[in-house]
Amino acid sequence: MGRVAGVGAAGCARDHRRYVLRRQAVTLLVVALAVLWLVPAARAVEEQAPQGPVRYVYAVHDSVELAVYVFPPAVETTTPGAALAVFHGGGWNIGRVEWAFSTARRFADKGMVGVAVQYRLSNHANITPLEAMADARDAIRWMRANADTLGVDPERIAAYGWSAGGHLATGAAIFDDEEPDSPFSSAPDALLLESPAVSLVGDGWFQELLGDRARAREVSPDEHVRPGLPPTLIVQGDVDTVTPLAGAERFCERMRAAGNVCELKVYEGYGHLFTPAGTADDGVPKPDPAIQSDATARMEEFLASLGFMQ
Repeated sequence: MGRVAGVGAAGCARDHRRYVLRRQAVTLLVVALAVLWLVPAARAVEEQAPQGPVRYVYAVHDSVELAVYVFPPAVETTTPGAALAVFHGGGWNIGRVEWAFSTARRFADKGMVGVAVQYRLSNHANITPLEAMADARDAIRWMRANADTLGVDPERIAAYGWSAGGHLATGAAIFDDEEPDSPFSSAPDALLLESPAVSLVGDGWFQELLGDRARAREVSPDEHVRPGLPPTLIVQGDVDTVTPLAGAERFCERMRAAGNVCELKVYEGYGHLFTPAGTADDGVPKPDPAIQSDATARMEEFLASLGFMQ
């Protein structure tokens, strides 16, 4: 999650107030999410049982397994299909892979292979957003390496991310570093981004999580746009206070200037993750169902235009 910082003394004061509010919001979010997940947990397991995802471990760090949860396409096919890797949001430091299940399942119902990706969460110590970025790259590489097993066309792997997950999906494309142990690229072949954190210079929260490992500018997608990046669709509210519209606009403008495809659909009167204006958008998401549905339809149309789905 990101917010454009101010400059000068007044800006610093505003940033401090925003920072305090952000930390309070994160605390409230953790509590609220705990409540949201404790109650529906048993029901969710029951609902997923008939056509639940297949779990695969794609990496192990300090004896901790990182997994992807694969939802096969609703209609069986004898030819490899397109896949969608889904990265949940949560400010890089909270969240569960299960948050991505409904999106992965929805696109599997449309004929794709839906893949919910687990990644390491920042802990203000030895795990930072850099580790999450590395996990995102590893997950995409793993999907390509295991394309035959998954029934996936390795040249039709899209990535979907919301909020901080949008940063991870985009980062897998932009920071596709050389991996000596793998011949596979981590760059998705298309990007679907919802209220994404793609402009992070001056974001105090993100920099705090990075610590002294890196400066935000070094891993902010808008600062590293180049030719050859995958076609991208961004859906975003115009009054987003968490990942402001200006950042998405700047990213898309730079993408187009570099000769890449970048479509930006702005929903007027909506904040972060399509929360209606007038409602706080920096806590538990409160998306407007109609707007969310329209954004999903546009994503499906975008993928269809690229030959990823019917």
